[in-house]
Amino acid sequence: MGTLVEEIFSLRTGKQVQAGEIVIAEVDTMMTHDNTTPLAVRAWKEIGKPIKHKERIVIHFDHAYPAPNVAAAINQRKALDFIAAEGINNFYHRGICHQVMIEEGFVAPSKIIIGGDSHSNTYGALGCFAAGFGSTELAVAWVAGKTWFRIPETIHIILEGQLPLGIYAKDIMLEIARTLSMDGATYCAVEFSGEVIDNLPMHERIIFSNMSTELGAKCGLIAADDTTLQFLSDETKAIVSFEPVAAVQPKYQQEIRIDVSNLEPQVACPPRVDNVKPIGQLEGLPIDQVFIGTCTNARYEDLALAADILKGKQVSKLTRTIITPASQSIFTRLAENGLLSIFHDAGCIVTSSGCGACIGRHGGVLAPGERAFTTMNRNFVGRMGSAEAEIYLGSPAAAAATALSGHITDPRKVLG
Repeated sequence: MGTLVEEIFSLRTGKQVQAGEIVIAEVDTMMTHDNTTPLAVRAWKEIGKPIKHKERIVIHFDHAYPAPNVAAAINQRKALDFIAAEGINNFYHRGICHQVMIEEGFVAPSKIIIGGDSHSNTYGALGCFAAGFGSTELAVAWVAGKTWFRIPETIHIILEGQLPLGIYAKDIMLEIARTLSMDGATYCAVEFSGEVIDNLPMHERIIFSNMSTELGAKCGLIAADDTTLQFLSDETKAIVSFEPVAAVQPKYQQEIRIDVSNLEPQVACPPRVDNVKPIGQLEGLPIDQVFIGTCTNARYEDLALAADILKGKQVSKLTRTIITPASQSIFTRLAENGLLSIFHDAGCIVTSSGCGACIGRHGGVLAPGERAFTTMNRNFVGRMGSAEAEIYLGSPAAAAATALSGHITDPRKVLG
């Protein structure tokens, strides 16, 4: 009996575990992408043993794909040679790894997933344990089919109240970052619950687990419920093979209650995700680039919200507005429903699916002195290019409103 993370590992190891214990557990999926696969392959070759479960390895090209430079091309060539030589069937280049992992059914309640990306926490929104791992640790898991885990203490965040107009999960998560700080949950599990979570659709819930990384958390978890199971059935290829679990008489390290009823749109200001201010304090600040994308806020519903704001209007001529859908399936849905035309007619640049401008290598690199308003999850110095550029984070609605005016704008002014 324990927290959600304790219950998941208790189920999977067949014994009751508690925070602080070190356990060895089978891993259901081991994910790497174009940046981390070559490092994992090098470590695997040094180990010198065969892969135990090739069907559990999933590789994505998304961070710099198609390759924007020779270094990226060489990395991808190394990964492709490994994929071909070892017969790795789970290879995808159709969008951001975290979105495609969910769509393709690799994520389901009570699974244990490790990923060679810091935002592998994302999958915890569907009731599983998921965490970012180093490439060497992944190579060991390739060989062993399992790895060790230290069960983390849990911080419980309870979200209460009713969401006002123009307030979204991104605003709440930024308020959480302001409250806890960027190291306030270091090596902890963060468990999200409350009436707000209960009433949110899955695309909004995912934001909390995704951005738990920015709190220093080992994982971010939301217990699976009917919304989770319906989403998995309707929108993914997942097969629920383990019993979904919930916290049972848990002992939390800390509990934080947040009432969202009077929350305003929030913006994370450079150079830290926890440097959060109400948007009203920043209105009028000129913006050179708006980027609506990433593993945080580039799902269909996010882009539909932006399109609704931009429909029939023109973005500022002096503000580059870049739209990057999280996956090819989302891109296709946007095309089928006429949203790509809305973005095109409004003067936006729509790119192929992937990480895009988020990693500062292609698709919207910033020059010195430029400012970006984005739906990303982090705004560190140099994240999108020049170390002399500034990055502001907010919701898709705030990004779309800002694109229209060319300066930071409260989305409530354009929402009908």
